[in-house]
Amino acid sequence: MPVKIKRIKIVVRVLLAATVFAAPATASEWGCEVLLCASSSNPSWRGVPACHPPMTRLISAMKKPGFDWPTCPEAGTGSPSFERYAACPEGYRVGSSLDRNGFAREANLCVKTVNMCQGKAHGLYNSDRQQGCIQTISISRPLRPEPYFFDIKNDTSGQTERHWFELHN
Repeated sequence: MPVKIKRIKIVVRVLLAATVFAAPATASEWGCEVLLCASSSNPSWRGVPACHPPMTRLISAMKKPGFDWPTCPEAGTGSPSFERYAACPEGYRVGSSLDRNGFAREANLCVKTVNMCQGKAHGLYNSDRQQGCIQTISISRPLRPEPYFFDIKNDTSGQTERHWFELHN
């Protein structure tokens, strides 16, 4: 935890220093502000007042045609990635619903196969005299509350850390 608190203090100091200067931020500076704010986890960027201007600007820019993520070349992270769905609950696997032409759409379901007759002396049969005990159950795949992420390399450990964030209005 002390590392996270230290990181948040650094983020806040950098952002406060950046807002003191009257000159408008260049694209690179804005990208670094976005990266610093997005990687803030406790509190999230919404809990850091200095993060509101660059993140509000980002959300606004995303609505315009031809949007490109602002980047921070100094950090070497590039643009963030996006994963809409969270992992399926235990016992389920990822599945897809079908469109009206029978083609799989995005992997938006969690599915599992269950034996409905397990423990019964006699199985149930369908009209083709095939055992109809095995059924597939599907549920909607859970959405991630924070679907965007940056993978940031920790210079001290050499490990890559994933920082999730959200951009809801």
